[in-house]
Amino acid sequence: MLLSLISLNDDEITIVTDAVRRWCCERKLDIDSSEGRRAITIAVDLVQLNTDRDRLLAELSKQLDYQ
Repeated sequence: MLLSLISLNDDEITIVTDAVRRWCCERKLDIDSSEGRRAITIAVDLVQLNTDRDRLLAELSKQLDYQ
């Protein structure tokens, strides 16, 4: 999980962790669960693709809810 965050700067790490925590909270999942770890990986990918901060949670939900 932490390896996927290593390529990000501090602001991007905060964006990813905030979005994933919110996503996990909404679904009553632990961030350390397999779903939480998968969410972190996808959120990192989205941030690296320059997904707008305000759209990150929605895009994360879209990608994870359809898989």
